[in-house]
Amino acid sequence: MSRPEYLAPPEIFYNEDEARKYTQNSRIIDIQVQMCERAIELLVLPEDSPCYLLDIGCGSGLSGSVLEDQGHYWVGLDIATAMLDIAGEREVEGDLMLADMGQGCPFRAGAFDGAVSISALQWLCNADKSFHKPVQRLYKFFSTLYACLSRSARAVFQFYPENSEQMELVTTQAMKAGFYGGVVVDYPNSTKAKKFFLVLMTGGSVPLPKGLGTGEDSQGVSYTSKRERLKQQRGKPLKSSKRWILEKKERRKRQGKDVRPNSKYTGRKRSGKF
Repeated sequence: MSRPEYLAPPEIFYNEDEARKYTQNSRIIDIQVQMCERAIELLVLPEDSPCYLLDIGCGSGLSGSVLEDQGHYWVGLDIATAMLDIAGEREVEGDLMLADMGQGCPFRAGAFDGAVSISALQWLCNADKSFHKPVQRLYKFFSTLYACLSRSARAVFQFYPENSEQMELVTTQAMKAGFYGGVVVDYPNSTKAKKFFLVLMTGGSVPLPKGLGTGEDSQGVSYTSKRERLKQQRGKPLKSSKRWILEKKERRKRQGKDVRPNSKYTGRKRSGKF
């Protein structure tokens, strides 16, 4: 199967049909949620207060919903208009911005407490246009990202490097921009569950966390777990359940947003929808 970034630029590849298919695929949702939860874990955020986070390549807001569920505020940027349109239809709570990450992060200095990115960074390694130079675009992105993060913040990127040369290209430009850190590999011995996370730090060099599946848990692969079972174990309501909808409406009220009043139909499944 060809890598998506070789088929077309992201703003073209993720057209309306592809964006809806991506957002409605339960397997993709499951993987996206779990990878975002792992990225948040690697951010090492303070437990006593919500944080203001940047979601890079936010797409239709799947990872943003995970940030919401954990009580954080977020801003998402993406280059695909169709993806952002669906995020708007889903009424995500984050602010959305149409932007090309290769042109930099257009935010004020120190604006964010951290940043996450799921399955987006590898797109910058390609030259989709004649004037695109991956080295320059990567440096522009990392240097502006470094500027808009607080000096104790981290940025975590789950990405799919094609080879070791591509991984070195990405990490070199990140370190050149001022970051410390490196790549954490979860389940390195598993073909399906192996995941790469680029963990970047602004506040100085500290030891990288160990990848999952590299020690005593090397036989356990959490990515095969079902999303519903994980949610129930954590005591969280299932997505789109009545309890989840009511909690989301309460959060929006606290943020000062207009919310429709509750009724006996709130959270009730419509006929024909499953």
